[in-house]
Amino acid sequence: MFNWLKPAPLLEQSEQQWLLDTFLWAYEHFDGDYFMKHSQLVLPTNEFFSGRSTSVEQMASQVFAQVKQYAGLQQWPVELVAPARMTQQPFPVMQFAGRLRGEQAQLVAQNGVVYMSYNPQQINQPQDLIASFAQTFARVMVYQARQMPPGGEEFVNAATEVIASFFGFGVMLSNTVYQFRGGCGKCYNPYANRSSELSELQHVFLLALFCHAKGITGAHKHLKGHLRSYFKKATKEIKALSEQSADPLLLSLIAEDAS
Repeated sequence: MFNWLKPAPLLEQSEQQWLLDTFLWAYEHFDGDYFMKHSQLVLPTNEFFSGRSTSVEQMASQVFAQVKQYAGLQQWPVELVAPARMTQQPFPVMQFAGRLRGEQAQLVAQNGVVYMSYNPQQINQPQDLIASFAQTFARVMVYQARQMPPGGEEFVNAATEVIASFFGFGVMLSNTVYQFRGGCGKCYNPYANRSSELSELQHVFLLALFCHAKGITGAHKHLKGHLRSYFKKATKEIKALSEQSADPLLLSLIAEDAS
């Protein structure tokens, strides 16, 4: 009779389950060992994104290289080109030996290069640029692995955002779901905004899952103000999951002593 006193969960059960299933799918198919040993929470700070640039092209190139490294795709044949040079391209066949990500990844066969570009409108919104690059790298991994996410092909776009969070870019992904127009709207540029399939709450849940699995604290300090209470709630719910779930892989990720 007192159920009405219980706080509402952050997400519907079906939403939460799909996010958990897809995060575990990413762990299984996209080098979970690298995730546990090397992935870090990437933050929108000078510590992670340093360097000066004198042009749009130079800044885009610097951010691209940094995102590629943090995602662990240094050895992947992915190159950045200017928007004007971007054309339709067949996806090349790649074959790796052993690890998929990091310096130890071995690309043993390929028949081409993946070309990526950028949205020049995002140069003044670096978190959108970073998150967009992370999403595109995630899509490259899906195409390379030829593995459909839980739910099938119609969920690929949403799954690329889960993978990008799995890479460690959850702060920027959460912060860029929605852009406030501002008082008069003169500085608002809709063309610079990142396209997102997942909601703010879903991204915050994924960020909390990443942080809990990696034993990371303090991520909330880098979130937009209105997202911090959601992050705190998500963290509590994930801790509760560790006491209820029977999935051994999930338990291994959200165990209290994960690091």
